[in-house]
Amino acid sequence: MKRETTNIIRFFLEETIPPGFRDSSFMRWLFRLYWGELVDDIESFRSNAHRGTATEYSDIYSRLPRIQEGTDNSQACIDRIIQETGPGSVLDVGCGLGVLLQRMIDAKGTAQNTYAGVDFQVDSSTSDSVPLAEIQEAMIESLPFDDNSFDTVICTHVLEHILDIRAAVSELRRVCRGTLLIVTPKEREYRFTFNPHLNFFPYPHSFLKFMVPVPDSAICETIGRDFFYTETVDNSGQG
Repeated sequence: MKRETTNIIRFFLEETIPPGFRDSSFMRWLFRLYWGELVDDIESFRSNAHRGTATEYSDIYSRLPRIQEGTDNSQACIDRIIQETGPGSVLDVGCGLGVLLQRMIDAKGTAQNTYAGVDFQVDSSTSDSVPLAEIQEAMIESLPFDDNSFDTVICTHVLEHILDIRAAVSELRRVCRGTLLIVTPKEREYRFTFNPHLNFFPYPHSFLKFMVPVPDSAICETIGRDFFYTETVDNSGQG
């Protein structure tokens, strides 16, 4: 299923159904018809994420059916990421199956760019499917790279999944020496969902409060049902 299709479904579920009814037992029953007991497990995971273990975190994500076609990004967001990425080294944090990286390689080539990707779980087939990118497992809160390592750092559909957003943003900025690109879903929070998101950003300020201090170079705009954020990172003052 394409991101554009799931965005239509999300719009209906999040914007047209009254909150009281959206959180009702009837809606839970409808969700269970498709997702089964996973609906309850996701709600339990979200309720206890503040004390959850890495094993529990990994388990809930390994059980999720993949409904997107390889990437959570819409075509409009992919096009914009390619447009904003200049020559130099590129890091995709939360690279998943490597679909976005491969799309970038197809569009930008390798004459002026090098590519790397990290994810907290890396499928054994990812490196084979993106042979021109260096892929490794790593947590966003502790990236295994030196300061100012990459000209462009990309992080799409990751921050909604983690507890310590500020630590993650700090790491993204630390390893970046140029352009930082972040995509998060424009999404409302409800009692139960079909995803294990821990953070919800219904408005731009819902997201931007985690980016403080927001530099003058920053731009946050809406593309479809996603927020697209870009800033120019300046680490020249670091010792």
